Amino acid sequence: MLFDESSLSRHPHHRAFIASSVSTPSFLTFSGSSGGDSPSPLRPSPSSSSTSSSSVSRLQSPPSFAYNVRIALALIPAAVFLLDLGGAPVAVVLTVGLMVSYILDSVRLKSAAFFAVWFSLVAAQIAFFAAASSSLTASSSISSLPLTALALLLCAETTFLIGVWASLQFRWIQIESPSIVAALERLLFACIPVASPAIFTWAIISAFGMANAAYYFMAFACISFWLYSLPRPSSFRSKHDHSTDSHILGPLDSCVHTLYLLFAPVLFRVASHHSTAFSSFSSICDLLLLFFIPFLFQLYASTRGALWWVTKHAHQIERIRVVNGAVAIVVVVICLEVRVVFHSFSRYLHAPPPLNYLLVTVTMLGGASMVGAYVLGMISDAVSSAAFAASAVCISGAGALVIGFPMLFIPVPLISGYFLAKFLTKKSLPCYFTFVTLASFMVSWFVVHNFWALNIWMAGMNLKSFCKLIIASAVLAMAVPGFVLLPPKLRFLTEIGLIGHALLLCYIEDRFFNYTSVYYFGFEDDVMYPSYMIMATTILGLTMVRRLASDHHIGPKAQWVLTCLYSSKLVMLFISSKSAMWMSAVLLLAISPPLLLYRDRLKGTSKMRIWQGYAHGCVVAVSVWFCRETMFEALQWWNGRPPSDGLLLGSCILLTGISCIPIVALHFSHAQPAKRFLVLLLALGLLFVVMQPPIPLSGTFRSEIIKAARQSSDDISIYGFVVSRPAWPSWLLIASILLTLAAVTNIIPVKYIVELRTFYAVGVGITLGIYICVEYFFQAVVLYPLLVTTIVCACVFMVFTLFPSALSARILPWVFALMVALLPVSYLLEGQLRWSTIGVDEEAENLTTLLSIEGARMSLLGLYAMLFMLIALVIKFEISTLMREKAIERGATPSHFSQSTGFQPKLRLMQQRRASAAPAFTIKRLAAEASWLPAVGNVSTILCFFLCLVINTSLTGGSNRAIFFLAPILLLLNQDLDILASFGDRQRYFPVILAISVYLVLNGFYTIWKEAMHGNGGWGVGIGGPGWFFSVKNAALLILTLPNHILFNRFMWDYVKQTDSILLLTMPLNLPSIIITDIVAVRILGLLGIVCSLAQYFISRRIRMEGMRYI
Repeated sequence: MLFDESSLSRHPHHRAFIASSVSTPSFLTFSGSSGGDSPSPLRPSPSSSSTSSSSVSRLQSPPSFAYNVRIALALIPAAVFLLDLGGAPVAVVLTVGLMVSYILDSVRLKSAAFFAVWFSLVAAQIAFFAAASSSLTASSSISSLPLTALALLLCAETTFLIGVWASLQFRWIQIESPSIVAALERLLFACIPVASPAIFTWAIISAFGMANAAYYFMAFACISFWLYSLPRPSSFRSKHDHSTDSHILGPLDSCVHTLYLLFAPVLFRVASHHSTAFSSFSSICDLLLLFFIPFLFQLYASTRGALWWVTKHAHQIERIRVVNGAVAIVVVVICLEVRVVFHSFSRYLHAPPPLNYLLVTVTMLGGASMVGAYVLGMISDAVSSAAFAASAVCISGAGALVIGFPMLFIPVPLISGYFLAKFLTKKSLPCYFTFVTLASFMVSWFVVHNFWALNIWMAGMNLKSFCKLIIASAVLAMAVPGFVLLPPKLRFLTEIGLIGHALLLCYIEDRFFNYTSVYYFGFEDDVMYPSYMIMATTILGLTMVRRLASDHHIGPKAQWVLTCLYSSKLVMLFISSKSAMWMSAVLLLAISPPLLLYRDRLKGTSKMRIWQGYAHGCVVAVSVWFCRETMFEALQWWNGRPPSDGLLLGSCILLTGISCIPIVALHFSHAQPAKRFLVLLLALGLLFVVMQPPIPLSGTFRSEIIKAARQSSDDISIYGFVVSRPAWPSWLLIASILLTLAAVTNIIPVKYIVELRTFYAVGVGITLGIYICVEYFFQAVVLYPLLVTTIVCACVFMVFTLFPSALSARILPWVFALMVALLPVSYLLEGQLRWSTIGVDEEAENLTTLLSIEGARMSLLGLYAMLFMLIALVIKFEISTLMREKAIERGATPSHFSQSTGFQPKLRLMQQRRASAAPAFTIKRLAAEASWLPAVGNVSTILCFFLCLVINTSLTGGSNRAIFFLAPILLLLNQDLDILASFGDRQRYFPVILAISVYLVLNGFYTIWKEAMHGNGGWGVGIGGPGWFFSVKNAALLILTLPNHILFNRFMWDYVKQTDSILLLTMPLNLPSIIITDIVAVRILGLLGIVCSLAQYFISRRIRMEGMRYI
């Protein structure tokens, strides 16, 4: 920003203003608003304030879209999957389009931003078709072309839904077309339950295969139905209207969603496994499960209004729920017995057939019926309670018999089932803890009876140890629900139980998942603990913690610990280290307190204290250092080889800085030193990661794992020998960047102390110069003093231009002149010294030397071009800032330049600045001495432009496309008293257009001459052969393009409107150049001629309309 606090807080004694005399050019005009609105005063009148407040209230009256988070759960993962599938072309197109849309929205072109979003999505979809359709077709057979078409159609539908969601974010659409936004909202909720399960299943199939794809699809369909198909009030209708008309979806939408939920998984299973769908009874059970499980889910969702479109009578809905639920439970239980119980757990069923079938059916069907009756609230009187208790006793007894429970202890499960039923009906805590005690005895018996006698060493432990852990985890899991119902004074028991269970679960999963290399007895090829179990237990644990915390059953500290423990388990999915989970848990416990423990204080004034901030920062640093081995393994997994010491240390510093962001942002946002130190810390870590400087201390990290990885003898055999270059100059670049950041953030007060400013500029120039010399000019040692002097001059010039002193106006022109004078000296010295060392007969080395000299000279020119551009940018920024301050000094209202720049100036800081200005060092005196500033900027801009042209000619042979990237450099030109006296802000685009036209014309003539004289024409030019015809034809076509370019360049200078007849006559002259020419530059000139004519017509028309509106 041009008017930030740092730019306004410069010392007033050291400001070089432009003269306000008649001879000084004017950079800004305040003749009125471009939009035709009158400038607003500094203090608005009551009428204007009331008008603005009424307009604000009118703009804020339309409701916003209330379901952004819900929609994001479906569309953001789908968009990420499509980006990964489309690859780099889709990402580039979408990024450019969204950047254009953001720029248009930032300048308040709302309609243009809206269409830019849609155009970017359409372009991204076209790029996706081009990038992904070939791969999809190649990966599938010819018979699956319809499937490929359906996949592309699904991707297009998802992109369309993303565009609809983006459209709902534009408030002007809500204001102007409320019916359209309501329709778009309904379109989202109607299409997402159909599209999102398919796209998510596609992603899962890509990772895990097609074996269980139908069940994945069923799960995603149920989740989407719950999130989007239940009746919800519209965001754009009255909140007081509770009728069905205020719902987002209509009856037809809900009916289609229900049919999709019930039949789509079955049809997907039949289509994907059509050869084996009806081959066995197990396959038929799969189809029945895929139908009746969503059917049961639909019946449960009817308690939340999912069947509102069937009937509005609650009694009829209840009958539908009970009758259909009973049938569905019977079918689901029978199918689960076939597909799960007798298929995978038959070894634990000790009752002989057919008694085992009967007992399993009684246990499962009775248990499901009890759960359904209790969930639906059917246990409401004494008779139903007695039947519920009797059913529980029978089911417990049947389950105990089928698993072979000893007859001597059969009363234990019977009594346990009775007390469980009594607890569920009476909510008696003694009954529940009695049930827990008896159930713990049964679980212990089952584990000991089936696994205790096995002498198996598994996952680095004896199986008996795992049995103990599983029993303890099961007992805690059963005891915690009873702890929740205890009085609030005993809430610590719930917290201890939950934390203990979470620790046991983390330990067990870590053992099963990360110790897969120490299995015996044929377990090497089996997956003992799949990755989806880790994800499932993590999601269930976090959901349980959130629910218990919202119901105030656990405190914030327990919630913090449990959240960190459950979240740390996800690290196992990416890093196979045995200590990664515990290290990540320690790191999360150190990072998360500012977000979780102090969450209730963020809304008030009681935030983290200073000593607490220091303590948390130290804890974070120690935790990151404690987790260095995990970070080493993560970097090794990412890079495929052991990371360097600099990369590891930089990652630790960067992670420490990122972890401290919540502390500073949420609790110390008012402390500027904390922000500055955090910026330096993040920059230091990022520089270490990018530069990877050598660390001289051998035992820096004090880790045996890291030392072992460093001493591996396989690195050379795998990666080969790496040519080493001196890495110590990277420390110089790091020091230069850190010094610059310290100066920008006012840690080093270079703005206020001239001597410190001098040492800073010289120091940064020396360190940066030595780095550039050693890294890029390591063979030209003689040039080191010249290059270092050049960079020191550039640093001194830029620093004292931004923060001028009393002698800046006298010294800086000579510094710039010295820098310019060193350019030809360095250029000639580079080639002369290198060439003088070569012998006469060394022809083989002459070519190599010439190439190296040419490369070194191009690098030298590139360095100077970069320095000149930086100087031009600094001068352009300074002149713009000076002219705005000058306008305030003249008494101009800030509304004039706020309308032109889009930023409100900080008047209070300006007034303080003017109040503290010394009268002896006035603006007029400085203005008389600073007239050189625009001239130096223009010289620097022109030198940069010509150096870039030379580099372009040397590297690309004079590319036509390069001029479109190089010409905008001329936007840095300024109006001065010598070089460009008549050049003003109105003509700022004239040099760019002129440079493009002149470059293409000269390039065209040069190409004609080269092709005619040195090409296929040869001597034919001299005798009127084919080369002559080629030259005359293309030269004539090139001349035909000149009228439009001349008219447009003249128009960009004075903006004088040409008659439409002239443009109409000159524009067709470009068509032969586009169609007939053989030279690319001439064809580009023809296209630009047509574009220039159209642009001139529309700009002239807009100027005329604005003038007529003003009149």
